[in-house]
Amino acid sequence: MNDTLTLPKVNNFIDGKFEGIGNGTMDVVSPLDGKVISSVPMSTTEDLDNAVAAAKRAFKTWSEKTIKERVQVFFTYRNLLEKHQDELAKLVQIENGKTYGEALAEVLKSIELCEFAVSMPQIVTNEVQEVSKGVECRIERKPIGVVACITPFNFPNMVPHWTVPNAIVLGNTVILKPSEKVPLSTIRMAELLKEAGLPDGVFNLVNGGKEIVEAICDHPDIKATSFVGSTHVAKIVYRRATSNLQRCVALGGAKNHLIVLPDANPQMTADNVVASMSGCAGQRCMAASVMVGVDRVQHIIDLMVEEAKSIVPGKNLGSVISKEAKERIEAYITEAEQQGAKILVDGRGATVEGKEGGFYVGPTIIDYVTPDMKVAKEEIFGPVISIIRAKDVDEAILIENGSNYGNAAAVFTQSGGLARRIMEGASAGMIGVNIGVPVPREPFSFGGWNESKFGVGDITGKSSIEFWTQNKKTTTKWNPEDKTNWMS
Repeated sequence: MNDTLTLPKVNNFIDGKFEGIGNGTMDVVSPLDGKVISSVPMSTTEDLDNAVAAAKRAFKTWSEKTIKERVQVFFTYRNLLEKHQDELAKLVQIENGKTYGEALAEVLKSIELCEFAVSMPQIVTNEVQEVSKGVECRIERKPIGVVACITPFNFPNMVPHWTVPNAIVLGNTVILKPSEKVPLSTIRMAELLKEAGLPDGVFNLVNGGKEIVEAICDHPDIKATSFVGSTHVAKIVYRRATSNLQRCVALGGAKNHLIVLPDANPQMTADNVVASMSGCAGQRCMAASVMVGVDRVQHIIDLMVEEAKSIVPGKNLGSVISKEAKERIEAYITEAEQQGAKILVDGRGATVEGKEGGFYVGPTIIDYVTPDMKVAKEEIFGPVISIIRAKDVDEAILIENGSNYGNAAAVFTQSGGLARRIMEGASAGMIGVNIGVPVPREPFSFGGWNESKFGVGDITGKSSIEFWTQNKKTTTKWNPEDKTNWMS
């Protein structure tokens, strides 16, 4: 694939220019075959200061434009994403390891996110009311200033589009810090935004590692930070950013439970559960991680095993992100086996012919898992699902509620009443009924509960408007001839 794709050179993008600066570089490795495909600069705090200064200069002019003027850039940008979707999908594939179809779906979701951003003039409207004779109160949404977005490796194109279009359309200027493992997609993002006509300094890209994340949280001129990553780091980022008086919403990990009832449609359920746990090699915070089988569901488990055997690494299953990730995932499987769980489908030791240096884990189904096992409690982030057996719906809900996380949960049944009971009882922010990956579509917002999210509001959709703006309230009176009362 690399023979037909020109990989962009990775630099920082500050004030409309690419700058090859930083404190050394780190290799970028394709998980498809383990080969080095690029290098990424390890930026310094001085590099971040330069980006923030550029964003601060650009803010005055950009924020003074009307929202109808600001969205014009994203009409053009959305069309550029569509024009270059094949190239962008290939970039995602080579740096992240997804299948081409999964990578293309990610780019198509980015296009949908841009379509929501350009609808903002119809959504973000001022509120005006005459509250007393001749006295008018008005609320306007105003941008908050320079903001930062810290994004993960698992969706190098889509997750930046969760935040960047909305934040910019609402009048802010942005610093994006992508995962150092997947910097190629965001380089093209910067190039296409510039081609679309976005003024210099409105969007800035600073590469790097932990030092830059900490500097973003500490920077006095950054007013808000969004973060997507592991729960461990999300907690650190949230605490650090808010302690420095920033707004912050930080999305963490997940341990999503799919509750399967005996009356569920067998083939549809088996297909959905396996697709949910194996799609994107399980490297998504909406992936199925635990199936809670209620009572007599062996017939569905048998179908899941057959479906999983049709998923082949390197064909319809992509790689995981790194050698370390592969080793960690396989260690979870081994430990569960040693603790008495039964491996129905074993993905350990997977290799792909011609790509022996790649990082692959095959689909894995583990039965007779108990809630106290690590494989049942911790985020694995691989194509692995654990099956816990429950005697009834009440026990299934208790098992789901026992997780520290709360991103997603789903139920598979043909009973509306039981579905409603589980929908109401599940402790998760996103619920599916006969859907294994219940991701809300725009304009509905994405966000979990419990230790899957820290901060108020969600990161996408209408809920994000509150995060990226502040209210200005104006009260006016132009009628001196009218008598006043306590309201005027």
